[in-house]
Amino acid sequence: MSKKASVAEQGTIFSSPAYVFGQAKLYNADCLDWLAEQPENSIHGCVTDPPYGLVEYTAHEQRKLRSRKGGVWRIPPSYDGHKRAPLPRFTTLTSADLDHLQKFFQEWGEALKRVLVPGAHVMVAANPLVSHLVSVALYRAGLERRGEVVRLVQTMRGGDRPKNAHEEFPDVSVMPRSQWEPWLLFRKLPEGTIADNLRKWKTGGLRRVSGEQPFGDVIRSAPTNRRERAIAAHPSLKPQEFLRQAVRAILPLGEGVVLDPFAGSGSTLAAAHAVGYESIGVELDPAYIEIARQAVPKLAEISPTARKPINGRGKPNPGEAFQGPRD
Repeated sequence: MSKKASVAEQGTIFSSPAYVFGQAKLYNADCLDWLAEQPENSIHGCVTDPPYGLVEYTAHEQRKLRSRKGGVWRIPPSYDGHKRAPLPRFTTLTSADLDHLQKFFQEWGEALKRVLVPGAHVMVAANPLVSHLVSVALYRAGLERRGEVVRLVQTMRGGDRPKNAHEEFPDVSVMPRSQWEPWLLFRKLPEGTIADNLRKWKTGGLRRVSGEQPFGDVIRSAPTNRRERAIAAHPSLKPQEFLRQAVRAILPLGEGVVLDPFAGSGSTLAAAHAVGYESIGVELDPAYIEIARQAVPKLAEISPTARKPINGRGKPNPGEAFQGPRD
């Protein structure tokens, strides 16, 4: 369907979800089309891992990924006995690609802002190479920047010596070895004071880990384990251990609806189910919808080993940490 079609022409084409599990609903749609149909002030928080390279999730590039023929996806060999996950080559994006990325995220931010209630937070996974463009786009869309949440994780990205010259330059890394992942944090402006907004809209802040421990902006994590990857075959799958902490924080009073407009194989919906939240996912690719049907219940049942949050001194917090799969 063309994105230029009016809401009136579209009618209520997204009234029925493709999949329902508990309080989670998953729609097979383009997220911009879906957002255009939703009522204003209907979503209380958003946690999402978008295709911030955009190119890598086109049908053409997804076919290459699934046939392991590369394309924009870097299909690395095994390393130290471990099978490395495919990674998109963001360094190959052209100036036109980057301009398209920024325009898309501004359009998306404007569409999302309309359906968010005042004070609703938006947490968006990014990449150090493009996060500045996404951040500027969301700011221009009218959302208030509230910092970043750092996912402290070491991946296989970066650290390589110059291609075809590794022996000539053995002491050179072309890029730093990635040891963190930025999650941009934005908010729709609240109405009145935060207390006023909390009373009316149930939003405006972030849910604390405990009475003694606020939600922090650094979360220790690990690469998604083999068990979860076997359940949900998505190249950008994030671990439940991390997602449940992020999703839990997004609703300060534990009330409302969490949206993932780039739902993939449904890991955010599984995390929301595990912490007892209502959630909505939107995914364009029918193949991932089918994966999510099987994956969401299994991911929601996982009991990951929780890592204690980091306090202001960079040490494990001695107070209560998020431990269980459900509040």
